[in-house]
This record gives sequence, structure tokens and C-alpha cells, in this order.
Amino acid sequence: MFIDRAVIHVNAGDGGNGCLAFRREKFVPRGGPSGGDGGKGGNVLFRGSKHINTLLPFKFKQHIRAERGAHGSGNNRQGRTGEDSIIDVPLGTVVTKMGSGEMVCDIKEEGTLVLIAKGGDGGRGNARFKNSVNQAPRRHEGGWPGEEKDLRLELKVLADIGLIGYPNAGKSTLISSISDARPKIADYPFTTLSPQLGVVAFDDYSSLVVADIPGLIEGAHEGTGLGHHFLRHVERCKLLVHLVDVSDFGEEDPVQAFLSINKELSLFEVNLSDKPQIAVASKMDSANPDRLETLEKWCREQEIEVAAVMAGDAQMDPDDLPRLLDPIVADKVDIPRYWRQRLHPFL
Repeated sequence: MFIDRAVIHVNAGDGGNGCLAFRREKFVPRGGPSGGDGGKGGNVLFRGSKHINTLLPFKFKQHIRAERGAHGSGNNRQGRTGEDSIIDVPLGTVVTKMGSGEMVCDIKEEGTLVLIAKGGDGGRGNARFKNSVNQAPRRHEGGWPGEEKDLRLELKVLADIGLIGYPNAGKSTLISSISDARPKIADYPFTTLSPQLGVVAFDDYSSLVVADIPGLIEGAHEGTGLGHHFLRHVERCKLLVHLVDVSDFGEEDPVQAFLSINKELSLFEVNLSDKPQIAVASKMDSANPDRLETLEKWCREQEIEVAAVMAGDAQMDPDDLPRLLDPIVADKVDIPRYWRQRLHPFL
């Protein structure tokens, strides 16, 4: 199950209480105060992990608490420091405070440790208050409470390329062909209900992460269809591959379909529609020539550099792919041969 939102409550450990004690040993008259300090409470920390790709664990564990510090004891013994609570979260997790909406952190790198809630300090024992005037103090302090916060977690997947388009446009088929991802593929809309990630490996052992974003339709910003709930996953993509169905079963006007999706992107966030895009005509085995020509003509008028078409080799030159994906993968010289192999059912 893919969960990309969660609300949790975190509570760092309280500090231990200071101790009230006096030395009572044989042959030590007037031993004086010997109460030790309380231990510091444990912290709550988040750690970025590439081995997790969903916030599902937080659906079942919404309260996170660190260990409190141990109390001080006699003979000037300080209490033990509470154990930190280190929680692994997927890369791309944005943590904000409930209510104010203030961003606490944005975890993007593996192993990144972020302090979320600080543990309370331990209280001072009575030995701390001894002075020349008060040589037998009975004053001691309780431990300070740890920080307590209500937080909202939002996952924005870290992908280099995002596949967008109307439902049933062929996004899942494309990602399953260029990577080892195996999303559900069927002949009805909204087959994909959550973002799917695929890793495209190259001959030089480098790779790209491609995200299949669930299909959008006009009015998604108002909650139509799946709504624009998943559009946050597009924010981090460097390039958008926009699939347009040019078959007789697709939208009647492919240009309007292209513009409708871009409108939904801009309504969600103004800058999203300005990201670099490649227009891809899909389902070329049953393409409508008029719709294909309309899309290509419009792309030329809008000075879209290349409209990639999944068709026969004669209609698309695989050697153009490095230029299409520039500057993301311009240095990967083996892309053309690799894509010819992986996209064989389409090219």
C-alpha cells in the first residue's frame, strides 16, 4: 500500500530528576550533600533511508516517544541519558508542523539525520547548590520536559523524469518497458492508483529514476477523478514526459488534452507547467493520422523542440534521445542503443 501522507505526534524524553541526598559514611562527619543530577532525555530523530518508499509504517504507529532520562542518585551519581529514538523515513519526506505549517525539514539524502524533538535536560541534584553559606542544601530540581510536537509528513518522490498524461494514455506500459517496474496494466482508466517508480539502468552503470504519476483529467484541482493529490510528486522531477493518446480511443483533440493537463499542473503550482516537457504520441499501432498530424503541427508551432513518437523506427530516430533528455543524461553515450533495446515493442 502506498501512503504518502501521515500525521504523527512526537514526544522527546523528559529529563531525570535531581537527587536529594547526603553522605552518611563511617568516619566522615558532616559528609555534606551528594545528590547527583538527572540524566538528559532522549531525542527524536528522523533518518533518510532509500530502503523505504512509503509512509505506511506511520499509519500504524502515530505516536513516537523517546526514552526519558534516569533520576540522579546518591554519592553524586548522575542519571543515565535516555536512548534516542531514530526513525527511518523515505527519501523525499517533507516534515511540517501542524497548525502553523512551518517546515521542519526536507529529507533528500540517504543517511541524513535530522533532530525533530529535543530531549529535556536533567534536573540538578542538591550537591549543585552547596556554597559557603548553605553547606547542607535541600534544594534540588525536577527534570525538564522534552519537546512535544504534532507533525505532518508528506512524501514527494525523488525522480528525474515524471510520466504524465490522461488516464489510460500508456504511462504504465512505457515505464514497464524501460525499467523493471511492473505496474498494473489494463484497458480501463485509473488503473494506476499510486505513483510507480522505475529505475532505468545504463551501460555505464549510471541510472535514472522514472515516476509514473496516476492519470490526471480536467478538473482534478477540484477533486475530479483522483484529484491532484499526487501532483506533489511531480514537483521534484527535472523533466516531464507528457503522453498523449493519438488513437481513435483517446481524446478527440490531442492538443486540448495536452493543454488540459498543463492547466491542472499550473493550478496546483504555478511553476509546474514551466518544467521541461517532451510530448509523446502513444498507441501508434492504432493511431489516427489526423490527430497525430494535429499534435505534431501544434508542437512545431509552440517551438517544442522534439515530439517523441512511439512508432516505427522510420518515424523516430533513437539517436535524438540524448538530446531530448539533455541536460539530465546528455553524458550517457549509450542511451540510443539502450533505448532501442528496451523500447523494442514500441520503436
